Amino acid sequence: MAWMAWTTPTALFFVIIACILVTFTILAIKFPETPRLGVLRIETTRGDRLFITLLGSAFINLAWLGLVGASQPFALIVCLIYAVGVFRWV
Repeated sequence: MAWMAWTTPTALFFVIIACILVTFTILAIKFPETPRLGVLRIETTRGDRLFITLLGSAFINLAWLGLVGASQPFALIVCLIYAVGVFRWV
């Protein structure tokens, strides 16, 4: 896979995503949940909220990169606040 130009941050990103997916799979097996209604008025599960969080975080990072520049650590803080909000209220 030398054609992909793997860097440490890229590899770390995919390892973290894989760990999150494994963790959510274990949680779903150990603690099954029923869907709940949030502020969007749609039923969501943990997996749905994870998907919404990852998708929103991608857009936050792209907007941050376009508007602010390459100072991405602050975008991570915004993404973490966004994730807490999604898992709490969506």
